[in-house]
Amino acid sequence: MSVPEPTRKKYDKLRAEIEKHNRRYYVLADPEISDAEYDRLYDELAALENKHPELRTPDSPTQKVGGEPLDKFEKVEHRIQMLSLEKAYEESEVQAWIDRMEGDLGHPVESGFNLEPKVDGDSLELVYEKGLLTLASTRGDGRVGENVTHSVRTIRSIPLRLDGAPELLEVRGEAFIPLEDFKKINKGQVEKGEEPYMNPRNLTSGSLKQLDPKITATRPIRFMAHGVGRVVGKKFARHLEAMEFLEKLGIPIVDDLVAASSVKEIEAYYAKILKGRDRRPYEIDGIVLKVDDLALREELGARSKSPRWAIAWKFPAREETTQVLAVDWQVGRTGKLTPVARLKPVPIGGVTVTNATLHNPSQIRKLDVRIGDWVVVTRAGDVIPYVVKTIPSRRTGKEKEIEPPKRCPVCGGTVEATETDIFCAAGLSCPAQVKGALEHFVSRGAMDIEGLGPEWIDVFVDRKLVSSPADLYGLKKGRLLELDRMGEKLADNLLASIDTSRTATLPRFLNALGIRQVGEATAQALADHFGDIEKLMEASEEELQAVPDVGPIVAKSIRDFFQRKENRMAAKRLLKEVTLVRPKSKSRTLEGQVVVFTGGLERISRDDAKRVVVENGGRTADSVSKAVTLVVAGPGAGSKLDKAKKLGLKTVTESEFFGMIGQ
Repeated sequence: MSVPEPTRKKYDKLRAEIEKHNRRYYVLADPEISDAEYDRLYDELAALENKHPELRTPDSPTQKVGGEPLDKFEKVEHRIQMLSLEKAYEESEVQAWIDRMEGDLGHPVESGFNLEPKVDGDSLELVYEKGLLTLASTRGDGRVGENVTHSVRTIRSIPLRLDGAPELLEVRGEAFIPLEDFKKINKGQVEKGEEPYMNPRNLTSGSLKQLDPKITATRPIRFMAHGVGRVVGKKFARHLEAMEFLEKLGIPIVDDLVAASSVKEIEAYYAKILKGRDRRPYEIDGIVLKVDDLALREELGARSKSPRWAIAWKFPAREETTQVLAVDWQVGRTGKLTPVARLKPVPIGGVTVTNATLHNPSQIRKLDVRIGDWVVVTRAGDVIPYVVKTIPSRRTGKEKEIEPPKRCPVCGGTVEATETDIFCAAGLSCPAQVKGALEHFVSRGAMDIEGLGPEWIDVFVDRKLVSSPADLYGLKKGRLLELDRMGEKLADNLLASIDTSRTATLPRFLNALGIRQVGEATAQALADHFGDIEKLMEASEEELQAVPDVGPIVAKSIRDFFQRKENRMAAKRLLKEVTLVRPKSKSRTLEGQVVVFTGGLERISRDDAKRVVVENGGRTADSVSKAVTLVVAGPGAGSKLDKAKKLGLKTVTESEFFGMIGQ
């Protein structure tokens, strides 16, 4: 049954009016009508859709209430990695950041900088295709996040449809809950006799990760954009230009976004935002500085986890005074014992703090902290709270010295002391070290065993199913099914994931061993240099120091690791279960080639593309120089491509690149 034309016109007019008021309320913060009047318009629209269901579309304002719940979250790989920011705490560090950039560029950053408050929220990426919101995901680990589209569709400040949008637009920003709304929610929790939420950011994150979007719809989440990812069908020369475009489309952008061209202007902005911090309706923990010129950003590139063209200048940490009630010692995967002060509960920056790290025995001596002392505790953002100083004037004489344990508090084994730290010497006979070692062993950068998180590791170790990483390969389905909450499908998936890890490259295997001071990059360097695990196990400190980026401290750590009988036995046990293979190689086409990627990639992520180069015998670089032999240019390629052409370097498209290696 078709909708009468007068009814359709009435519906379109009503919908346009509601969308206008949504924008005025959530984006412009300048409402024209009362909540009651808005509710009347909304109810009228909903009634028309109920009478004529064919009018209802996925981007209707009525769809903000949430759809059907999900069974689980899907993983989403970001086309362009969502990097974290380098941090500065002093003006001198900001100046040093600028000096480094200008040194790398060989000229001043003439375009200047963009400055904005750093919203203390939960990062999101919104993907609009031909103007429609098709995907929303969390930051995750920067490369892979969780699909939270079902939840994000309920956020009223996020448009479901954009008029005048390009073919593809990735919007990045922060989701947050205003402080006043957070207080109201907690007041309601207390009145119901339930625990209040810790802070707005945690509540926001938890709300976005609800499987049932109807729950998210009840939370007053807002969104502010602070940048773009990949864009197809529109080009921007400067960041401010991109942000102005987002604002015109109806996407809320960060408040107080300004341009600056000098450190003096940056300092003045920092002081202004810091002064008004407590008057702001949402949490901020600093300001963000970004290079405005997008071509310069491309030229500057990024480190493994942070862009070189941006930095966060954090506000002074919030501090409070409280009392040390006791000290516990936690055992990490390397055996290090970390003292943790148990504190008289104290609120700091919206979070009730009950624990603070004391780092190590050396720090305890330096602070002269004792059980019973009154201390100053600080917390900044996600940083673990820590003790800044003691207040000796408040001592009563009843305080007790903190004595480092002479035995491991978990396994009772002997401890060994260095100049600053103490370690449990029991190795993998200590349950705490076993759990830590297993968590590292199964992680993405190591053996990448999906589905085996900390909770199951605790169960496996506590039930004595596993006492070392090698024991994972002996797990049987029947034994797993005896565990609570372990069903057949979960057991099958877990065992399949473990079996998949039976074949690994040497770099992954070395990283998985958990050698102190050895991460992914060092593991790769060791594998490249020695090419064989047996040679590495027998290498002297002098031979180890011949490896690029391996200095005396790292060399000693590696040598000490393999000199321990229990570590060598653990490695040899694993080698009976795991087959080491060279990285899969379709050909040696790229042998001797140094490859740079610039612009967007459509088939795979930038990290995976670099991995493909290594697998085919080549090397990668982040910047263009005469040493580079091949530049792969995708959509949006800028200054790197220009420089490559000037140097006469070979350039290819992404498709041509894969053609070269037979994929």
